[in-house]
Amino acid sequence: MTERVVVEADGGSRGNPGPAGYGAVVRDADTGEVLSEVAAGIGLASNNVAEYRGLIAGLQAALDLGAAEVDVRMDSLLVVNQMSGLWKVKHEAMKPLASEAAALVRRFRRVTFRHIRRELNGHADRLANEAMDDAARGREWVARTEVPTLHPGPEPAPAVPSARGTGWGAHRGPTTSMLLLRHGETSLSVDKRFSGSGDPELTERGLAQARAAAERIAQTMDWDVTAVVSSPRRRAQQTAAAVAGQLDLDVATEVGVAETDFGDWEGHTFAEIRDRWPEQLAAWLASPDVAPPGGESFTATFARVSAARERLTTTYPGRTIVVVSHVTPIKAMVREALDAPAHVLYRIHLDPASLSIVDCYADGAGVVRLLNDAAHLGAALATTPR
Repeated sequence: MTERVVVEADGGSRGNPGPAGYGAVVRDADTGEVLSEVAAGIGLASNNVAEYRGLIAGLQAALDLGAAEVDVRMDSLLVVNQMSGLWKVKHEAMKPLASEAAALVRRFRRVTFRHIRRELNGHADRLANEAMDDAARGREWVARTEVPTLHPGPEPAPAVPSARGTGWGAHRGPTTSMLLLRHGETSLSVDKRFSGSGDPELTERGLAQARAAAERIAQTMDWDVTAVVSSPRRRAQQTAAAVAGQLDLDVATEVGVAETDFGDWEGHTFAEIRDRWPEQLAAWLASPDVAPPGGESFTATFARVSAARERLTTTYPGRTIVVVSHVTPIKAMVREALDAPAHVLYRIHLDPASLSIVDCYADGAGVVRLLNDAAHLGAALATTPR
């Protein structure tokens, strides 16, 4: 019996909808050994239906092997986010498939879902295409009597301590270390007012915080920063400019790490919102799917930030970068690295100009190395008035 396995699943449709098929491979989580391959043509269907069918087949294969813990890896952001509870299943054709997959998930002790780049899901994709090719020839896909002992290419090796001391286990592809820097103080943050899509400037204290963070990053030679990326908001751009100036780098803008849009709540305090929008606030606090009036839900923010994270790991593989952002996107990055539920956002505090560090792996995994470090702010701000 294999206790822990990895399931890689995929599906495709030649026409969307059109002739479709799925493929899934089950591996030993520690050695990468291929334990099972499954695939089938499913007639006319959409890509999303085929992807769900691949997930279901992979989970069933893992159950048949007696696995108790499963790490599901797919390049379908829709399936991963719906199965993780970040997105609702709205399409009627998807609901029975999602329910069937959820029923299988409940039969395991633990299941995690990771979104990976398409090129890292090549084995399952190949099986799906084999099944579609066989269906086009009027025959069923047949599993090989012997599957390869190890996946060809960069596959996880037996678990060993990371050379950088950032966690256990080996991961595919290069590591992108992200120094997540919250912007400095603004007049809205002083008064603890919701600040999302608005564009306040840094206060004098906020500018001093930015300079202190920049000096800290520049003086910590082990980090060897090669790029500075910023939210498009002015407060983040001002903070990023201080860092880039110290490092003699340009600032690249990434819209995906902008703060959540708080809509009608922008510029209001929590108490003001509770008095004016009590029902909407209660609903917002109860579910990450609920958006402020005229604003953006945390679920939408998670998806946006996750896509930005993938773009950054693709653009800066194996490098250390500074990402200047805001409270919610930084918490979202930390949440994703921890594979934690949405409500963890309410359990994390981030100070202005604080540093957090997340190592992001090409296979979608992450490790949190630092959280809300503000040690650089003390002496530098002692003489800076509010």
